Amino acid sequence: MHYLATLAGREDASAEPGSPEFEAELQAYVDFESEAGAAVAGGAALYPAETALTVRHSAGQVMITDGPFTEQAEVVGGFYVLDCADLDEAIQRARRIPAAAVGAVELRPAVMYAPHGTPGPDWWMALLWEQPDAVIAPETPEWDAAVAQHSRFGEEQRAAIRGGAALMPPATATTLRVREGELLLTDGPFPEFAEVVDGFYLFAAPDRATAARIAARIPCGEKGHVEVRQVVDLGA
Repeated sequence: MHYLATLAGREDASAEPGSPEFEAELQAYVDFESEAGAAVAGGAALYPAETALTVRHSAGQVMITDGPFTEQAEVVGGFYVLDCADLDEAIQRARRIPAAAVGAVELRPAVMYAPHGTPGPDWWMALLWEQPDAVIAPETPEWDAAVAQHSRFGEEQRAAIRGGAALMPPATATTLRVREGELLLTDGPFPEFAEVVDGFYLFAAPDRATAARIAARIPCGEKGHVEVRQVVDLGA
């Protein structure tokens, strides 16, 4: 089963790129991926939340603004997709992600997961955020209607899309932190976030304006929004 491991933490605690602290942090992630091996099915780091685009739909209109939707102490800094037999294995893998020791990692079962390759310099991530009470459960008529909408978007933007997934409802989430070597588990999504991640897309776009146009086509309810962040090209 695939699990989305969403990494959250304080951006003001991040090391400055090029500094010894940054290099040590980067090496910690390299070590995690080497240890986890084939259990890491995908993942990417994201540029800071202040560089985000936010897309909302209201009364048939699309509104695109610079920056994240809300100011919050912790933000999503990246993600992994873990391929594990069950939640217990996913937790044991996720506890070794460096973000768990300084922030938190949320695990959610993924459905309709579309694998992706190695992120490139023109890749973007669209995080689909939703109010918890507006999340649609699988195997319902509303779910089928939403799948049909996303299928049309996928066909329309087939040349740009690089991967993505929908997620099981937030009640299936497990949030974990590691403090002084002790694993701390909480049932449910990040308590610090008023909204929950309901899915994601990875897509290629040559510039910010094109990324905004693609994101504006992503189906989104009036209670939710799409957060667009550029993916860090770690191979550069």
